[in-house]
Amino acid sequence: MPIYDYACDCGNRFEALVPSSASPAPSCACGSSPRRLPSAVRLGGAASAGPGRDDAPKSWRGTGNGDRETVRHWHQQMTRREKLEQKYPELAGDRRPVLAHEGRFAAAPLRAGDPVPGESAS
Repeated sequence: MPIYDYACDCGNRFEALVPSSASPAPSCACGSSPRRLPSAVRLGGAASAGPGRDDAPKSWRGTGNGDRETVRHWHQQMTRREKLEQKYPELAGDRRPVLAHEGRFAAAPLRAGDPVPGESAS
C-alpha cells in the first residue's frame, strides 16, 4: 500500500496509507475531505566513497610512528575502499605501485612508469 501526503483546508497535514491511487482520500480529523499532495522526496543521507588511496598515510610518520589505532583505522578504511573499487572499478584511479614517496617525491609520489624528474630519458 502506498503512502500519500494530504492537506486539509483546516490546515491539517498528514500522511496516510491507502490501498491504491484510485482510493478516496481518508477523512481529516475535522471531518472534511483533504486533497492529495505530491510526496516529498526524503533521503536518509549522502553517499560517500570515503578516503581514497591517495589520502592514506604513505610513511611511518604518517601513521603516528606506527600507532596501533591509526594503523587499524587506515587498514579498515582501505579494506572498505578496496571492496568499493571492486564493485565500481571507475573509482580505482591510478593503481600503479608507488616507487618513491619521501624526500623530493613527498608532494607527488613516483609511480611505476613515470619518468623520473631531472633525469634524461636516454
